[in-house]
Amino acid sequence: MSNKKIRVLIVDDSAFMRKVLSDILNSDPEIEVVGTARDGLEAIELVQKLEPDVITMDVEMPRMNGLEAVKKIMEIRPTPIVMVSALTKEGSEITFKALEYGAVDFIPKPSGSISLDIRKIGEEIIRKVKAAAKAKVLRRRPIIRRETQPTVTQQKPEVEKKAPTTLPAVSDLPYPESKLKEMCVIIGSSTGGPPVVTEIISKLPKRMPPIFVVQHMPSGFTRLFAERINQVSVLNVKEAEHGERVQPGYVYIAPGDYHMLLRKRGDSVYIVLDNQMPKVNGTRPAVDVTADAVANVYGGKAVGVILTGIGRDGAYGFKKIKEKGGKIIAQNKETCVVFGMPKAVIELGIADAVLPPSEIPKAIVKFCKEILG
Repeated sequence: MSNKKIRVLIVDDSAFMRKVLSDILNSDPEIEVVGTARDGLEAIELVQKLEPDVITMDVEMPRMNGLEAVKKIMEIRPTPIVMVSALTKEGSEITFKALEYGAVDFIPKPSGSISLDIRKIGEEIIRKVKAAAKAKVLRRRPIIRRETQPTVTQQKPEVEKKAPTTLPAVSDLPYPESKLKEMCVIIGSSTGGPPVVTEIISKLPKRMPPIFVVQHMPSGFTRLFAERINQVSVLNVKEAEHGERVQPGYVYIAPGDYHMLLRKRGDSVYIVLDNQMPKVNGTRPAVDVTADAVANVYGGKAVGVILTGIGRDGAYGFKKIKEKGGKIIAQNKETCVVFGMPKAVIELGIADAVLPPSEIPKAIVKFCKEILG
């Protein structure tokens, strides 16, 4: 293995944050901070001069914010970028836009723009920078969004959604709701996943079985993630709530820091959220936990989709779904930011299809038809 260190550029308008992030990253023998920048404009200059392997990028900065910097860097010298984001509405919005423009991951600051306690997430920062160093930088075309979108809640399932600007890539499933509720789709993803999940769901038709999404994402971001997908989908996309009844035509996003489980009562399925269970595969929510619940509740009447991400989360649960007769789709290596989770599923020999995201919606519908008959 090469002894070459991962060369990192830190971009943050706070001198304190630049110093602490430098100390954290330099504490790892495999990482070297080669420069720091105070804003996006300075970052663009240093990217060309220093040619770093990874960039940590603040979100809200003067002169040029993190989003504008990501867009420009992806044009002039595509580089793996990890956003370092405050849990503000604006910070979260910019973070998701940055992921759509090609940033590979993000780290939430624990207590605002200047987080005096940033050291407590030092291990996570090091882990994500190392993962980013292995990432394949992909140029992305941001998905067009409508300006306004009704918020969909369990209390008002009758809310009418406006038609998205992009129509689904495939036609509706020709089954009544009573039939659609017999099966489900589960999508699992991690590093590089948010834009891919959004692309896939935006192309699915309105008449679909319930869809469960487990995206490795911290608390405070999953609700906005659901709202953003809801803007471009004909399906009702929402952050899952404890105790709610599962319905066809809905997409349920596992909340950050909660495992999403399922319980069947009578002929209905209900969501159970648990933040007391330990992390699985180093994360909560974990794909394996929800996939295991899907296998137990739906048996072989499930389609599993595993997307870009580091590690093996999902391999165990998807194997169980496959053994019960379900269908499995894995994202192909060429389009993955990190070919970890799909690789683990493919190596188990359980993938029925290995596809780019553009072809996954049609495959989901095809397998749903095969399962429902």
